[in-house]
Amino acid sequence: MTGRGLEGFYRGGRRVLSRCEIRVAGREPLAVQARMASADRARFVGTLRTSPQTGPDPDVIVERNRFADGTERITLHSAVPRPLRLPVELVLATDLADLGAIASGNAGPELSATVHGSGLRWSCATGNTSVAAEPPPADAVASAGLLRWELDLPPGGSRTVELRVRSDGAGPLRAVGRAATSPLAAACAEGDDPRVPALLRTSIEDLQALLLRDSANPADTHLAAGAPWRCGLAPAEALVAARMVLPLGTGLAAGTLRILARTQLTGPGAQAGMIPGPRRDAGPHLPPHCTATEATLLFPALLAEARRWGLPEQETEALLPAAERCLDWLRNTVGDGTYLRDPNPGGLVRCETQAHAHRAALLGADLLDACGRTGGAALRQWAQSLRTAFRKDFWVEDRGGGRPAAARAQDGSVVPHLGAAAVHLLDTGLLGGGELAPGLLDKVRTENLARLLGSPVMDSGWGLRGLGAKEPGFNPFGHRAGAVRIQETALAVAGLAAAGYEKEASSLLRGVIAAAETFTHRLPEMYAGEQRMEGSAPLPHPAACRPAATAAAGGVLLLTTLVGIRPDAPAGTVTLRPVRGAPLGEVGFTGLRVAGAPFSVRVSRLGLAMVEEAADGLQLGV
Repeated sequence: MTGRGLEGFYRGGRRVLSRCEIRVAGREPLAVQARMASADRARFVGTLRTSPQTGPDPDVIVERNRFADGTERITLHSAVPRPLRLPVELVLATDLADLGAIASGNAGPELSATVHGSGLRWSCATGNTSVAAEPPPADAVASAGLLRWELDLPPGGSRTVELRVRSDGAGPLRAVGRAATSPLAAACAEGDDPRVPALLRTSIEDLQALLLRDSANPADTHLAAGAPWRCGLAPAEALVAARMVLPLGTGLAAGTLRILARTQLTGPGAQAGMIPGPRRDAGPHLPPHCTATEATLLFPALLAEARRWGLPEQETEALLPAAERCLDWLRNTVGDGTYLRDPNPGGLVRCETQAHAHRAALLGADLLDACGRTGGAALRQWAQSLRTAFRKDFWVEDRGGGRPAAARAQDGSVVPHLGAAAVHLLDTGLLGGGELAPGLLDKVRTENLARLLGSPVMDSGWGLRGLGAKEPGFNPFGHRAGAVRIQETALAVAGLAAAGYEKEASSLLRGVIAAAETFTHRLPEMYAGEQRMEGSAPLPHPAACRPAATAAAGGVLLLTTLVGIRPDAPAGTVTLRPVRGAPLGEVGFTGLRVAGAPFSVRVSRLGLAMVEEAADGLQLGV
């Protein structure tokens, strides 16, 4: 770590260490490899020659293992047949800058250190941090941020220095996912393509590493949005990720829903029933988006689908009042109108918001009916009126057959730009009997959208661009302006496959699988949307979280889409709609969960699915 750019250890939204440079015998080791060894560990290897008489081969290997809990273990390995005595120096520093300042390039200067115990300490008005070393250094120079050792290495032997970075008053971190109580099933995959098991294994590992407990209710867990930038609860992303990993069980969905139900706004006022959430950038053509609206609409949809996957009725009933409040907010906010607008005067009508609202209404109505509650008929009636109006107002005609508008203003003008937000129109939601809810688009316009998503304008060859390559403001590194985001790509693959557009779905799927291989199957939140060329590789995005909840969950959704599992646990059935073209050859999954029991399934090279393990009494639907 050199202190430049985004490098550092982070804790509680602050960079607690920005510089950690090593010199052995007065020289910096030559870096030969750096990689993510797991979701919470990075490994760096360097080499050096301690004497010019040793020839061209290095005689000391320097291995650094950096852990997300704030530990760095530095090991020197000798490869020579004689004892070595090596001076080792570490230069440490920090600016204690917060994440927002670092991300925008406005971090402050490095702070002055003081000697503290077996290491150094830094303080400022907003906090303190310290580094302790084991074994203690022979010398510590605060003014230079320097720790120094004289290490004796026996022939072929090793010596290790361990650093522990701590914010004052903070105890050691412990990953929830390491516990036996993890809500995620340890599913496995196998098949013709070796990248399939690797991606599923790594995606589940990343999800385990991002699990956090609710401090007030430790039995409930949710996913942190990602490391390092968003290590806390982001309601919309947590709900999206929990929904995408329902094939791994309903425990994460239940915990996430309970945690967010406790944050739900109550009392009088227009916001009653909302799940609070921050605003989010929406790209160059739209103002920031209210994620509270998205989270409030996702809540009842996730509860309804979790019930289909096997969430026990008792847990469903306990969460039902919160879901009803979300649906009441939807009805009250729409009022006598048709569209759900942004929550501000003169607010836009966004395409994806209508998709979320339509899905929430239909799945919410299904949930209310199943639980003996009233209100389902009114929600279906509104959803029908929304479909009719949307098909008239949100389609922009052009010579290519048209496209859905990104948004519509109060004066009737539309934002015509094509972006990944349109994939939400394909994500209609799961009803009973293995049926999907109807969508906002008719069959002809769904086909046009599928064609656009599968064209080079949107399909980069590595996944789906956030904005079409021919649109004004396209930037391959733009968060919502052209970068490939795994969440939208996974939803596009699932939606296209469900609608029968397997060619387009398979192309996007193969692109992400190829990209995942270059990222050692640990998918980042996003990467550059440059066009794939022969011999090229996807460009990492410097501000992407990795691991990221929606990316890891998207990996699970991408792979399980190959099987097309549509359960109806209350009815005791499960329907399979595999991708008939078998784009990755034969694939099998074991250890998934449907109706609270292990579920194993295999899809042949001919696209035929066969259940190999299921809950007692679970019947295969037609």
